[in-house]
Amino acid sequence: MATYNISVEGTSNPAIKKFQADQFLVNHNSYEFKNIDEAANSPLAQQLFYLPFVKTVYIAQNFVAIEKYNIVEWIDVQQEVANQVEDYLNDNGLVIIEDVAAKKIPVTVYAESTPNPSTIKFVANKKLVTTSFEFKSIDDTANAPMAKALFHFPFVKEVFFDENYISVQKYDMAEWDEVVTETREFIRDYIQDGKEIVTAEQLKTPQQVDAIAEEKFETLDDVSKEIVNIIEEYVKPAVASDGGNIVFKHYDEKTQNVSVILQGACSGCPSSTFTLKNGIENMLKQMLPGKINMVEAING
Repeated sequence: MATYNISVEGTSNPAIKKFQADQFLVNHNSYEFKNIDEAANSPLAQQLFYLPFVKTVYIAQNFVAIEKYNIVEWIDVQQEVANQVEDYLNDNGLVIIEDVAAKKIPVTVYAESTPNPSTIKFVANKKLVTTSFEFKSIDDTANAPMAKALFHFPFVKEVFFDENYISVQKYDMAEWDEVVTETREFIRDYIQDGKEIVTAEQLKTPQQVDAIAEEKFETLDDVSKEIVNIIEEYVKPAVASDGGNIVFKHYDEKTQNVSVILQGACSGCPSSTFTLKNGIENMLKQMLPGKINMVEAING
């Protein structure tokens, strides 16, 4: 039997703390409980409501979040709560009884344009995956039921998942004005129904994702590590906001050439390959003087 470990994380709301697990607690649904009566289908939430300062309990894929009343400060009680949640889980305590109706947090999805006119970014109000996935065709979707379902739309060319959004690239046979509403509603309903996004074999907790990335990072040479850190800090956030992703591929010490892979909305974009290549190239040359010759941007 796997052992749960719980860590405490702050949020943008000082009244709410997240108690993050290193394993998944529920599948794709999120739950909100305002009181012990609403928590009839969650023995874990019911137990937490016995703490007099607990105002609201939220349960998502790999964390429990608690909003408190002002009668206590989190610094005084957060470790006690973390220990209680950890002990409960390790004693085989039930998180959610799925066959009892729950008050689920409504799913909202909005469509956002990207620099690539063929690609729209569909953003959800909940986390969908913990690492990125790219699908070039339906053949790539054996472990991704949601991507497979999207490819049943004849206009869908490529699909990209990351965190809380899905980028969909279309063929020229359709205009986004004609199909964007249908696509958005399909994605919203799919998530709302709690259907499987990727299979259990593909699911990873944030801790597992970080461990894999750290292990790969440690195999790189020193210059490659510097390049990866620059991309992660300065490039990826901007690229993600446009529905895309950039992945470091290789650094050649002899030629001083860098290869990166463009994914999502960036892949196949008429302007992004040139813009990103030159933007990244100039940034790397400035921040790593004498170590960079050129950057090659490859569509994923």
